[in-house]
Amino acid sequence: MVLVPTVSATPASADPAPASSAAIPLGDGYMGAGYLTDGDTFAPDGRQLDLTPERSSSIQATTLPGIDVSHYQGSINWSSVKSAGIKFAYIKATESTTYKDPNFNANYLGAYNAKVIRGAYHFARPNLSSGAAQATYFAGHGGAWSRDNLTLPGMLDLEGGCYGKSASAMQSWILDFYNTYKAKTGRDVVIYTSASWWNSCTGGWSGMSARSPLFTAHWTSAASPTIPKGFPYWTFWQYTDSGSVGGISGAVDRDRFNGDATRLLALANNT
Repeated sequence: MVLVPTVSATPASADPAPASSAAIPLGDGYMGAGYLTDGDTFAPDGRQLDLTPERSSSIQATTLPGIDVSHYQGSINWSSVKSAGIKFAYIKATESTTYKDPNFNANYLGAYNAKVIRGAYHFARPNLSSGAAQATYFAGHGGAWSRDNLTLPGMLDLEGGCYGKSASAMQSWILDFYNTYKAKTGRDVVIYTSASWWNSCTGGWSGMSARSPLFTAHWTSAASPTIPKGFPYWTFWQYTDSGSVGGISGAVDRDRFNGDATRLLALANNT
């Protein structure tokens, strides 16, 4: 897919308007909820997708197309999503230690039945409970993993301000989540964040680069994203919040995987 400009100055997103962490009610978090407020230099992406075929010279020729969804997308026809060429999806599962997305079960099973490789994600609330407690809840409410050709490792969504934590305290919280999740599932958790959030809230910490694949958020039509300090490369990239995909009514976040189908399957199966 390539992105083309529209006359609209605001993104045609099905998600609610982004807000700071303090203003996002429990349960309302999603991938990108805090993106704009986390970075002064980031601006809304007002483009729409051009669904014409890719040229081999484009960035998409060496990456795989994907989406991320939550209950904000409503009912999804996953067979149509598969037919539209989507190769993977991340699906919201949980927040804190009390909230499970009401559409998670339907989405996770629907993607599985349509043979879309998918993973679950947890919207972090570092101010509410420990990383270990949230990882335990996540692993028990959708974030588990199995080697079945269709399940990606769980993802930790980090955005929406620093939650009153120092960089060192945030590093400890993330490591607590990571260690607990790995002990329960055997997998390294994927980390979703923007360069602005990670650099501000962890101090550009390099401590996760050898542990976790990076899912970077950078809404742009550039050939490659800006990534957080401390990570040498990106594995997934959320490049817009205003995508269009068959089987989904309204806008949806669009993502890319940095590799081919063989590498995506290897990540799913931990091989």
